[in-house]
Amino acid sequence: MIRRTLTGGLLATVAMLALVPTAADAAPAAPAARPAAAVAEQHLLPSPLPAPARHVRHWRHVNHHATHYRSSHPVGRVTTHRSPLNVRSGPGTGYRVIGVRHSGRLLALKCRTYGSWVRGTHQWYRLAHVRGYVSARYLRVRGAVPWC
Repeated sequence: MIRRTLTGGLLATVAMLALVPTAADAAPAAPAARPAAAVAEQHLLPSPLPAPARHVRHWRHVNHHATHYRSSHPVGRVTTHRSPLNVRSGPGTGYRVIGVRHSGRLLALKCRTYGSWVRGTHQWYRLAHVRGYVSARYLRVRGAVPWC
C-alpha cells in the first residue's frame, strides 16, 4: 500500500510539473490586467493535486471475541455437547424435527410452555424468529421468558 501511494504521488508530481509552466516561461500578469471572467474561471477548475487527507473517526467497535445478539426477546444459548439440538414442530419429543441448532448458538425465545419430559424438565421454549420449539434442558437463558 505504501508503494502504491508513493508511486501515485510521484506520478502526480511529474504530471503537475509537465502541466504548470515554470516561472521563467510565464510572465506574471498584473492583477488589474486580468479580466474578471478569467479570475472566476480559475477558481472553478479542479486542482491537479490530490485532496488533503481527512481524519476518519470510526464509531463502530468490533468485538471479535464475543457474539452479541440484540433483540427485544429473551436470548438462550444452546448447551448441547456433541450433537446438535433438535428444533421440533411442537413442545414435545413426539413432534417431528424441523431443524437443528449447534452448540453455542444464540436463540431468540418468544415464550415458554409445558411439553413432554426431557431429562428433568417439562418446559419447552418457542423460538421467536423461526417456527419451532426446543427443550429448556439444553438452553442457558438470559432474562425471564414469559409463558405462552
